[in-house]
Amino acid sequence: MTMDTLDPRFWEEAWKNDPHTFANRMEKAGLDPAHSFDHKAKEFNKQVFSEEGVRRTERIIGWLENQGVNFAGASVLDVGAASGGFAIPFAERGAKVTAVEPNVPLSDLLLENAGRLDSGNVRLVRETFEALDLEAAGWRNAFDIVFASMSPAVRDWQSVENLISCASRFCYISLSAGGTEHGLLDAIIPLITGRRREHANSEMYYLLQLLYLKGYSYTSLVTREMKTVEKSIEEAVHEVMAMLRVQQQPDDQRALGIVTDYLHQTYPDNKVVFQQGGRFGKVLIQTRDQNMYSKQG
Repeated sequence: MTMDTLDPRFWEEAWKNDPHTFANRMEKAGLDPAHSFDHKAKEFNKQVFSEEGVRRTERIIGWLENQGVNFAGASVLDVGAASGGFAIPFAERGAKVTAVEPNVPLSDLLLENAGRLDSGNVRLVRETFEALDLEAAGWRNAFDIVFASMSPAVRDWQSVENLISCASRFCYISLSAGGTEHGLLDAIIPLITGRRREHANSEMYYLLQLLYLKGYSYTSLVTREMKTVEKSIEEAVHEVMAMLRVQQQPDDQRALGIVTDYLHQTYPDNKVVFQQGGRFGKVLIQTRDQNMYSKQG
């Protein structure tokens, strides 16, 4: 072990410059995370509020509550709130939620979902978190809980520090831990490249290294979470071609032909069903009470 690895600056630079992080792959592919969900916002919303999606959400909220997080009466900043998969159940538990979501179709769906709430409160901010002036907004140390689940706003250590700076008690961050699994992509990439898809992913690794070296108190958990996805062939072609660009794989006419032929041969009924997910890391950072939580207090 060299002294470099004990210097937080080593890991900050490594995270920022790693070409395999989601943010850097999106940038290289010329894709804007704020608009990458435009074409599938309704489908995403349907999945999030499906029976399977709600069970997944409740497991995560249950884990947070078991660590001492109480949403009743709490102020919550949900960064990358999408259509409200977490913001809505937070509000139903009595939280006052500020939801940051720049994607127009997703934020419209969030407002629609929030409009059906019997209780609770959700306020929408249609900006990217990175573009916000946290000082001018009065957000520093202003929220009991800051929540960022698989948010594109988490792209490097500076973005993590900005999130933590808004939290008076807890900051929750989830990231991919070891790459994602995608049934279609995993089957198609070998047909295009002759090689299996690599599942490398490093964001969670950097986050844990830096939280440790910078002296934060936190609880972490890594689990494998999967969901069932159903698409038409047209929708599946569009998604796979977009993901090929993000994965820095060929997305030319040859690849399009391989993708189209594979889907038509494998799913002749036009009903493409596959599993999607992977290993995900969850970190709950304690900014006030830094001792081990017990339900007995």
